[in-house]
Amino acid sequence: MPPVKNKKKIFRWLKIIIIIYCLTGIGFYYLQEKLIFHPKVISQDSSFHFTQAFTEQTIEWDSQTKFSMVRFTVPDTLKKGLVIYFHGNRENVNHYAVFANTFTRNGYEVWMPDYPGFGKSTGKLSEQILYDEALQVYKMARIQYRPEQITIYGKSIGTGIAAQLASIRDCRRLILETPYYSIISLTRLAGWMYPLNMLLKYKLPIHEYLSKVTAPISIFHGTSDVVIPYFNAKRLQKKLKPTDEFITIEGGSHKNLNDFPLMQKKLDSLLHL
Repeated sequence: MPPVKNKKKIFRWLKIIIIIYCLTGIGFYYLQEKLIFHPKVISQDSSFHFTQAFTEQTIEWDSQTKFSMVRFTVPDTLKKGLVIYFHGNRENVNHYAVFANTFTRNGYEVWMPDYPGFGKSTGKLSEQILYDEALQVYKMARIQYRPEQITIYGKSIGTGIAAQLASIRDCRRLILETPYYSIISLTRLAGWMYPLNMLLKYKLPIHEYLSKVTAPISIFHGTSDVVIPYFNAKRLQKKLKPTDEFITIEGGSHKNLNDFPLMQKKLDSLLHL
C-alpha cells in the first residue's frame, strides 16, 4: 500500500479513536450519578413497615430539599448511645433496615437518613449536600447525646460521608464497612486515561478524612469484594492511627460481611467497649 494511503488510514483510525474517547468521557460526565447511585423513590404518603420499633422524621433543608430519616429506637432503660448509619448507594432505608438490629440489640438507637432522591428524601444530589445532611443529623443527635455516646457508621458509598463527618466532629468511634480509598481511585481502575479530577463530581476522599479523625477507627473489608477491591481499601491502613484497626474478613464479599461471625463478634465487642 502506498505511503499516502497508509497515512490516511492511520489518520482515519486516530480520528475514530479520539471521537470515541471524547464521547465516552462526555457520556461518563453526564451519567456518572446514574452509575454511582441507584436510588429507589418511595411515595411521600406511604408508610414504613419494620419488625422493630421506629419513628420517622423529616428534616426540612430548603424549599426543594428535605431529608427523610428513620430512627430505630430502644427502650430508655436499655439505651447506651446512638449509631448514625450512612447506608450504601442502593434503594433506600428499606434495603438497609435489617442491619439496625446489630446495634439495637446492643442497646444503641440507630438513625438512618436517606440521601436526596432516595426513599422519601427530596432535592438535588451532590457531594456537598451529602455532607450537609450528615452534619445536620449530627447536630440533631447532639441535642440528646454527648459525643462519647455517638458512633458514626458508614457502609459502602456511605463510608465517605461517615469519614468526612468524623473528621470535623467528635464521636465515640468511626466504623467503616467496605470503604474505598477515594472515588477517584476506584474510577481510575477502568478510566485511567481520563482527567478524573476534572470529570468526577463525587470524589469522597476517605484517605484525606481519616488523617483528621481523632476518634478510634475500625474498618471491615472482605477479600472477595469485587465492587470495591480489597487492595483499594487496604491502602487506607496507612492512614490509621496505631490504636485503629483494619479487620480483614477472609472470603467476604461486598454484600455479605454481616453474615460472618467474625464481624458480628467484633461489632458486639466494639459496642460494649
